[in-house]
Amino acid sequence: MIGVFSYALFFVTIASIFAIATLGLNLQWGQCGQFNAGVVGFVAVGAYTQAILTVGANPEFISGIGLPFPLALVASIAITAVVALLIGLLTIRLRSDYLALATFGIAATIQLLLMNLDPLTGGARGIPSIPRPFSGLPPIQFALAFCAITVGLVLVSVFLLGRLVASPYGRLLRAIRDDEVAAASLGKPVARIRVTAFVIGASFMGLAGALYASFVGYVSPFDFLPIMTFQIWAMLIVGGSGSNKGAVLGAYVVWGLWSLSGVAVVSILPTALQTQGGAIQAILIGTLLILMLIGRPMGLVGTYRKSASMRRRPSNPRKLFGRQTP
Repeated sequence: MIGVFSYALFFVTIASIFAIATLGLNLQWGQCGQFNAGVVGFVAVGAYTQAILTVGANPEFISGIGLPFPLALVASIAITAVVALLIGLLTIRLRSDYLALATFGIAATIQLLLMNLDPLTGGARGIPSIPRPFSGLPPIQFALAFCAITVGLVLVSVFLLGRLVASPYGRLLRAIRDDEVAAASLGKPVARIRVTAFVIGASFMGLAGALYASFVGYVSPFDFLPIMTFQIWAMLIVGGSGSNKGAVLGAYVVWGLWSLSGVAVVSILPTALQTQGGAIQAILIGTLLILMLIGRPMGLVGTYRKSASMRRRPSNPRKLFGRQTP
């Protein structure tokens, strides 16, 4: 019974960490229409910043700062925001597919830097023994305390982003998403708003990475592969783009399917084939995405919107408000 409860805490904690990253992507894509294909890069920046700032003195690394968990968490968000600002300024003129390719390439570059900056990041070995909050508690109490922190941060994130998207700034984001040219023609600072949304969304991804590093206690470049970007995008699409509640729900649903399929792979497949189990998990998530896009393109609780080119027009333009014009 204790084992089941412990695994439930682990599941909720990891799903909540993914939910925070998905909320950041929802601000970028669901509210502002920015196709960020490098989500994993910002998660990695937050995770490594948290690890570097919290580890103690070690002859293998040049950090040894040993900041407390809360201060390192704030610093991780701030540094991720600075990195996102630089990237946003560099890619400010890119749209749709071009922005996706640029952000994907930047995420790959970040991973290569993590692999090669050995004195700072540990290279392929990663950074072990990251201090964890509540480390003096028994394992089950530590898991419960950290789970409470992550769930609480999810609720705070939903509240803050909800207030943001309900504000005039949020309405401006949706105006840019729906018709950027029209928003610019009204004198709105489109470029500045796009960069701001990109930075805020990336900050939540950095927060998710920092929580992951402190929870697991170890990070390496192999933790931040492109498959993580695929997972987070799947969570947003399944839950519902444009909805904060949908982003959180999608994170729990997709991570639940991913976890259950992993257990099934270990239980059913012979040992020789279990190394290919990750492909089965990706296939299942891909199948779920296809079914959602066909049967419910707005997601589980998302808001479906048609682009301007897909809105239906009257078959007879002379018919207005149900009667013919003279």
